[in-house]
Amino acid sequence: MRVRKASIAFLLAAAFAISARAQIAPGAPAATAPLREIRAEGLKSVSEPQVGTLSGLQIGTQVGKDDLQAAADKLVQSGLFAKVKYNFQSRPDGLVLTFHVEEAPRVPAYFDNLPWFADSELNDAIRAKLPFYDGTLPEAGAVVDQAAEALGQFLVTHGLQAAIEHQAVPNPIGDGNIQQFRINAEALRIAGVEFSDPALNSSPAVRQELPELLGKPYSRTSIDMFLTEQVRPTFLQRGFLRAKLGPPEVRLTGNPNKKLPEQIPVYVPINPGAIYRWKGVEWSGNNVLSTITLTNTVGLKSGDVADGMAIEGAWDRVREEYGRRGYMQTKVDPQATYDDAVHTVAYHVHIEEGKTFHLGSVVITGLSLNAEKHLRDAWPIPQGELFDKGKYEEFLTKLQAHSTEIFKDLPIHYDEVGHWLQPDEAKGTVDVLLDFK
Repeated sequence: MRVRKASIAFLLAAAFAISARAQIAPGAPAATAPLREIRAEGLKSVSEPQVGTLSGLQIGTQVGKDDLQAAADKLVQSGLFAKVKYNFQSRPDGLVLTFHVEEAPRVPAYFDNLPWFADSELNDAIRAKLPFYDGTLPEAGAVVDQAAEALGQFLVTHGLQAAIEHQAVPNPIGDGNIQQFRINAEALRIAGVEFSDPALNSSPAVRQELPELLGKPYSRTSIDMFLTEQVRPTFLQRGFLRAKLGPPEVRLTGNPNKKLPEQIPVYVPINPGAIYRWKGVEWSGNNVLSTITLTNTVGLKSGDVADGMAIEGAWDRVREEYGRRGYMQTKVDPQATYDDAVHTVAYHVHIEEGKTFHLGSVVITGLSLNAEKHLRDAWPIPQGELFDKGKYEEFLTKLQAHSTEIFKDLPIHYDEVGHWLQPDEAKGTVDVLLDFK
């Protein structure tokens, strides 16, 4: 009976916590006890049994301090969890271990240059190794390496010997990052690009830009960036705000058991959808600029075709208006509401104006003393005054153009001007750094 009491006292002695920098509670004992149950709290997309598997612990085995610490470390190293803490309770038959976790953000998995296989096949290959896989992965960690291993094994079963590389990169078709998987396959080239929309196939503007892709190494990232930067604007300008471009498809023919071709034909399905018209905009959070001023800045009237490029430009103009008043960090958050019955779009825009900044110092390098004096004499914002970002950018344009308004007839030579702004939140000032090269 005394042995059991001593064991219970040990088991209740401490609750250990770890994070990416694992920390062990001081004075933790080194005895062991049988593990009877693993629980997890804070889960969103991973199940309790999966946490147990990821931890490496097995029910029924003897565990001690080092085993629990190693299991918690393993969960963090998986990449699936931003934070992991744990505690345990005793039962007559052993330990009940509870992990308290915060899942790490995930990003979409993205297959860059594996054109011979559908995304569904590649996703299934990962899921066979990682049952919790849902098309997204953390940006780093052991599970990303395991996903790459699964893809490598899948290629081997299809007669391909190629190492799978992975890295988190910016999303070519949206915000945030993606987890990109690719192989070293410079021999794969884009042979041609065909759109399901005949108008795009004959569009002079699109055909003029296609050399960016044709004959270049096959890369889905490059194709998606082309669609986003060169093709999507042509739809947005005409009010096709929800046009679906892609995903690009590879349509290979011939005997699948023979060597796969290196010239890859690309087909891009296009669904333009409906043309939307402008319904209006509501504002919140604005104090410095009136609702009327902001609405006039947008420049669209009810019933107008909703030009998506003009709409995006409107939010930039709102930021510029604040910038001219010393508000350097204003955040503009537009949220669209689509009415698919009548094909209209309305926006609610929340503004966080932030604080005003005044001009601090102007630091100039790379100019002679005489040239620097000319520049300071022409500088458009007095020190200590509200920092007008519009005037600052107009002045930069003059510097890039070697304007005689600034240096008069003084002979001066430079190729470029490096420019940086250094805001000081505490002082409410911004310093300007100009480097002439």
